[in-house]
Amino acid sequence: MIKVTNLTKKIGDIQALSGLSFSADDGQITGLLGPNGAGKTTCLRTIFGLLKPDQGEASINGIDVVSDPISAKQALGLFPDPFGIYERLTPREYICYFAELSGLSRSAAKDATTRVIGDLQLEDIADRRCKGFSQGQRMKTALAQAIVHQPKNIVLDEPTRGLDVMSTRILREMLRQLRGQGHCILFSSHVMQEVASLCDRVVVMADGKAVAIGSPQELCNRTSKASLEEAFIALIGTDEGIAS
Repeated sequence: MIKVTNLTKKIGDIQALSGLSFSADDGQITGLLGPNGAGKTTCLRTIFGLLKPDQGEASINGIDVVSDPISAKQALGLFPDPFGIYERLTPREYICYFAELSGLSRSAAKDATTRVIGDLQLEDIADRRCKGFSQGQRMKTALAQAIVHQPKNIVLDEPTRGLDVMSTRILREMLRQLRGQGHCILFSSHVMQEVASLCDRVVVMADGKAVAIGSPQELCNRTSKASLEEAFIALIGTDEGIAS
């Protein structure tokens, strides 16, 4: 479970977060939906401990990310940019390296790497260098890195940005499978259709705050609108910066 309470963060002259509060539960996919500049990425970076909040707190399974950052990170998997993987390494080397960074011993990291390679069906490319990989192969390798240490919680920032249609479909199906295994999944997006099709719960963000929280259907009911896109516009007053 991921929980943020009254998160406030100012970056330069910009008030990026203004008293943001919400929770993301186990066995659910929670989406942060908002236009560019709403504070989605700042929120996720704060959860992962890359930014320190000015006020408020973020916790992972009850562990405060500021007071105990190492334990919090061990309970969290961060899906990286698939285009930023180390091309000189093989997926096996890359995944094992991050498994050790997550606190696993050398032998445990090797075992965990073998397991996740099997789970994601990466055996045919596991010992090839990543240079020249397709988008789908890069995406699977990046996801394996995020979940190799079996975190209960997984965070993704605009995960389908730059992916082709087939890679996007594969990633969405993998996220559904992880949800079915009881993981807490939190991701940010400005793609309406993606949030509507994937999310059990949506946090609508604007100006660093949560404007509304609920399932896509609950948000539609609350605004008396037929679609999430129409509900979103009713809640924040514009669809600027949002892709359908």
